Amino acid sequence: MNRTSTLPRLPAAAPRDSFPRRSGRLLLRGPAGLTSPVARWAVTLLAVAGAALLVWSGVIHLQLWSDGYRGIPVIGPLFLLQGIASIAAAAALAAFRRLVLLAAGAVLAAATAAGLLLSAGVGLFGYVESLAVPYAKTSLVVEFTSAAVLAVAAVIVLAAPRLSRRA
Repeated sequence: MNRTSTLPRLPAAAPRDSFPRRSGRLLLRGPAGLTSPVARWAVTLLAVAGAALLVWSGVIHLQLWSDGYRGIPVIGPLFLLQGIASIAAAAALAAFRRLVLLAAGAVLAAATAAGLLLSAGVGLFGYVESLAVPYAKTSLVVEFTSAAVLAVAAVIVLAAPRLSRRA
């Protein structure tokens, strides 16, 4: 005999995402999922501006490296690495505009500026820099501005309302 239950059937609970999956989705957020076209344009413009500033910082470091910093132990290779990394990060950022890239660009720019300030203040890797050298003040302005611009873009991506995945 076949009995059917008279109790109402509850919908199956949606499976919960794991922490790594949620974190990955968060880091890969970009402007495309934002509900406001103004927010999408703002993130895009800020990402491109931040990328341009990263390129400028990279070019400054490559120029200084070729002008003689290459001969300074540890600092020389770091100047070359910073120049290449900034330009590569800028290209990825301009192309993809994802939260992880916005944050990485902001950290790269801020860390570069902090390295210069540390080097000018107490020294870094046995080398003491001066803020009176060519490009030092320009570099600080470019890097702190880049960090701020990219941080604002990241905040917009995190805080702006998003389109529903079900819609």
